[in-house]
Order: sequence, then C-alpha cells, then structure tokens
Amino acid sequence: MSLHEHLAWWGLKHVTVDRVYFAWQQQQLSPNELERLALAAERKRSGDRCDDMAFYDLAAQPRIYPVLYSQRYECYEAIGLRTIASLGEAEHILDFGCGLGILTTFYARRFPEKTVVGIDRSPASISIAQQKAEDLGLRNLRFTCLDIETEPLPDSYDLVLTMHALLQAEQDPGISSHSWRTFHRADDPLQQTAFEQRTGLAVRLDRLCQGLRPHGRMIVSEKTRQLARRVPFQRALAGRGLQLLHPAEPIQYRSIEDVVEDGPFYVLEKGGQATIDWDELPELDDGALFDLSAMLTNSVDLNGPLYENHGPSAQVAWEELPERTITHELTREEPDGRQVHVELGIVGEAHYLYCANTFDQRQLVLMEEARAALLEAYYQEIIQGLP
Repeated sequence: MSLHEHLAWWGLKHVTVDRVYFAWQQQQLSPNELERLALAAERKRSGDRCDDMAFYDLAAQPRIYPVLYSQRYECYEAIGLRTIASLGEAEHILDFGCGLGILTTFYARRFPEKTVVGIDRSPASISIAQQKAEDLGLRNLRFTCLDIETEPLPDSYDLVLTMHALLQAEQDPGISSHSWRTFHRADDPLQQTAFEQRTGLAVRLDRLCQGLRPHGRMIVSEKTRQLARRVPFQRALAGRGLQLLHPAEPIQYRSIEDVVEDGPFYVLEKGGQATIDWDELPELDDGALFDLSAMLTNSVDLNGPLYENHGPSAQVAWEELPERTITHELTREEPDGRQVHVELGIVGEAHYLYCANTFDQRQLVLMEEARAALLEAYYQEIIQGLP
C-alpha cells in the first residue's frame, strides 16, 4: 500500500487551496467544535504541558482529526517517505510522540517483519491508535500511553523515530549569537544546559538515549529551522554521543497553501564514529551578489523595491554594498537579551534599510532615491515598535 492510500484510509485529504480546505472544514465541523479547537490551539502555544495535552486529546476526536491533520498531509509525505527509506535492518522500532499513529501504522504495514512500538502521553490519541491498529490487523504493532518525562522506557530499541516531539517549545528563540554582525555561537555549557532544561529537551533526549541499544540509530525531525534553535539542538544530540550517518537534509512542504520549512531530517547513530561534521552555518541559498547599477537601469516594478532580502544572505549583500553612507542607525539590547541593529543609508543612487539581530533575523531593502521617504517611514516604524 502506498502512503497516499494509507492516508486516505485514515480519512485525510490532500487539499492545496485554502478556500477549498476551509469550506470542507466548515462542512465537517460544527461552529462549536471549531471554536473549541481554536481556543485549545491558542492555549497550546503557551507551552504549558496540560494545555498541550488538552489540545491533542481534543484533536484526537474522530470527527476532528481527519480534517485537522489533513493540513499536515504533505508533512506526512515528506517525513514518512524519507523514514521508510532509512529504516534499514532495524528489527525493534520505537515511534516516540506517535500521536494517533498515522505514520506508525504505515511503517508497521510496510514492514510486517519488524516490531513497531508507538508511545505518546495523550490518552485519547493512544486510544485511537490502538483501535486503528486492530482495524488493520497489525500484529507487529502496539501502542502505549507513556510520558517519558516522568517514566523511563520499558524496553530498548534498535531504532527510535521522533517527529516534532523532542523540542515542542516553539516559542523559545534558542541561543543568541555573539552580536548582530555574526551567526557564530560560543559553546557555552551554561547556556546549553539552560536551553535544554527550559524546552524539556534534556529529559526527553536522555530517556530516549537510555532506551537506544548500542550502535542503535535515531531518525529525528524537529522544528529547528531557525539557526538559534538548530545549533543548540544539534549540540544536544552530539553531546549524547549521537553522530550523523548522512548530511542533515532540510525539510520543506506545504500546509495547504503555506510553505513550511522545518529543521533538518537527521539520521543518527549512537556511539558511531564521527565522519560528518555538524553544520552550524545559516543557509545562504537565495544569493547575495547583485549589480546595483543594473537594478536601477532595469527596474520595471514601479511599486516594488529594487532589492529585498529577508534571509541570512541579506547580511552578505549588506556587507557588499559599495561605499554606503549611513544616515540613521540604532543598536541596542532588548529585554529578552537579543541585540538589535537598524540602519538607514545611501549607496550610490539608491537608499537602503538594513535590520539584524542576534537571533539570526536579517533584512535588506533597497529603493530608488525618489521613494526614499518610504524607507524613512519604515525605519521609524521599526524603531517605534521596539520594546
């Protein structure tokens, strides 16, 4: 059975247009259900463990989950297909944070010779997962309701899978760089420990590593696209003896129409020999070099900027601006510890605005002199919006 057939068996639909999806959502769910779901999702963002579990228990209701998790259809494709290609010869597999078991049941169906165990701390999710495993007649699969933050794993495994379950504190910005001019972070044990403890990563990762057999493997995908989160997350993995078997692969998919960029897909080995280095640099795939004179000559969008870059490579482009003249600038420390720099200036016949902070956010915008007032207004808006 293909993954598409499997997801359809679960009742999920691959919808790529927002208008179509939300019309279907309103047909399937009552206004009260939608209101409860929205409220639960809002509370979940606080990071409180009880609110987190309450959301997943509500999301596990049979009327709700096919609609809600259809938003993750392409996520299941991206992770599921990569995972089955990396299972190798593992015989005893743990799926940590399995939720309803949508992908767990897929792995068990595709590899009936392997023993698969799914654990999650949401009782409602595990109840659905157990029922689905019975409906499919999967004798090589079992589910257990377990919170590894309070209980150790009852067994050991050749392979541990975890998707979006190790580092759930999405609001935590991570560890800042030395200054707004660099992406480099010192290897500070105190900062690393604080990050692992406040996000709950330390206890979860320790428990999984304790349940991983010698030279066992771990396949991990977390929401660590931001370098400030990716670097301490990778250091937590490396600090527990987990080594890369393959270069980490960035994950991108759509949630209906929205493009989602998750952190890398890691295939790791416990106690393996380090042959692949951990990458602690930002992705500079959107280019930085440009010809300002050509931009001024060939500009065709009367409403758009000459150049706009919201990625890490904006720093490289800013550094390469020839003979820039700064007209206004502000650098300061924010209450959350981040350092912010905002700069307005002139380069040749163009005006520019550059923003940077120590949590890896960069932005560079260039406009013709005739529209310099727009950048001035934008600069003032940014300055006034700082805490």
